[in-house]
Amino acid sequence: METCPVACVLRMGLRRPAVKPPRLPGDTPVFVGRSNGEDMDALIKSLRPGKPADAKPSEVKSPDVAPETRPAELDPAEFLAAAVRADLPRPSRAEAEHAVHTLLSYIGENPGREGLLDTPRRVVEAFDELYQGYHQCPAEVLDRTFGETAGYDDFVLVRDIEFTSQCEHHMMPFYGRAHIAYTPVERVVGLSKLARLTDIFARRLQTQEHLTAQIAAAIDEVLKPRGVAVLIEAEHTCMSVRGVAKHGAMTFTSRFTGMFRDNPAEQQRFLSLVRGPNR
Repeated sequence: METCPVACVLRMGLRRPAVKPPRLPGDTPVFVGRSNGEDMDALIKSLRPGKPADAKPSEVKSPDVAPETRPAELDPAEFLAAAVRADLPRPSRAEAEHAVHTLLSYIGENPGREGLLDTPRRVVEAFDELYQGYHQCPAEVLDRTFGETAGYDDFVLVRDIEFTSQCEHHMMPFYGRAHIAYTPVERVVGLSKLARLTDIFARRLQTQEHLTAQIAAAIDEVLKPRGVAVLIEAEHTCMSVRGVAKHGAMTFTSRFTGMFRDNPAEQQRFLSLVRGPNR
């Protein structure tokens, strides 16, 4: 009896090597994985600028030398002006409502029945509310500051800022709390402005990682503080009510700049205050 090579491999607990597609010079690696129970192609991009994916051995530092890393910089246009420009063409409200009508037909509904007659209008009005952040300027929220601080030189923390945003991958809500701290230089901003800033960015299509980075970058750029710390915790309905359906799973993201980035003790103080004695 002939021995099946595949059976031998399985009995040995080994896997046959995957056939890799040919890679051209300069290509970015693409990995095929799974996300929320669906097959997806994930493009893996470097989060740190100036760090090539294929560094030569001679260019790699020894393990005992810690490489200097800095968060990737965001385009100032993301927070210094409203995202929607008046000079760019946009679909009309009638076209938007017609798109909703089409989606109702796509899922198998009858858009002409009584309960759905006004649904296209209602959906577009809801979009105007949920995505109003595109029409608001984050920098304007932080524009007014106050100088009467009596020489205050510690950081200011606003904790438990509730928000709801929309996942840009499935257009489903994710919601949670943002914790924001900054160390002012002479002047401070109104406490409510940090909550308003969070809402502006949250009322756009987002990923939690991008939302965290945008809040930190806007405060850093406009207020010029000695440091910024942002921690966001949220539940994503795109993985709690569909896909893997893991209700209650929480995602945490953080961003530190300035003194918070460079001083682990300040990071620890921030995190200790965020967690608090009763959490």
